[in-house]
Amino acid sequence: MRSLAILVLGSPNDEKGQLYSIARHRCERTAALARDNPQARLLLTGGFGEHFNTASEPHAAYLHRYLVQLGVEPHRFLAEAQSRNTIEDASLSRPIVVESGAGALLVVTSDYHVPRARFLFEREYAKLDVCIAFVAAATDESQCELDLAALKAHERRALASLIANS
Repeated sequence: MRSLAILVLGSPNDEKGQLYSIARHRCERTAALARDNPQARLLLTGGFGEHFNTASEPHAAYLHRYLVQLGVEPHRFLAEAQSRNTIEDASLSRPIVVESGAGALLVVTSDYHVPRARFLFEREYAKLDVCIAFVAAATDESQCELDLAALKAHERRALASLIANS
């Protein structure tokens, strides 16, 4: 059986490192997957960037702490990919996944983000023998502290641009 890695894509936190609901929902979905797949290792993404993390620590560190609070054992984490965007999530995670020997990868992101993440990860991992699946964390619009309509519009525009330039 091929080993499994669960990759959690970063999303915004506030200037003090508090995760917004989008990140918490991704972590909650990830914790459930980790419980269902006790041998899986976790890879977290997110460094610093004006649009998502201006706090004192990399975004992945905040994800790590929250996942441990949710019951994920600390020994299950791989190295972090301190990315600034989804393109870097894919490119910086690739060597970590290769080094881990994972043959299967679950990419956890928000429901509205899956199409662009799929495009980028499938492009980046195309020549690897890694089976990739995407897991959508539901975005609760009533809890979202960010402008969800703007985020969705950004995703549509960014994906259209990627497709047009490929």
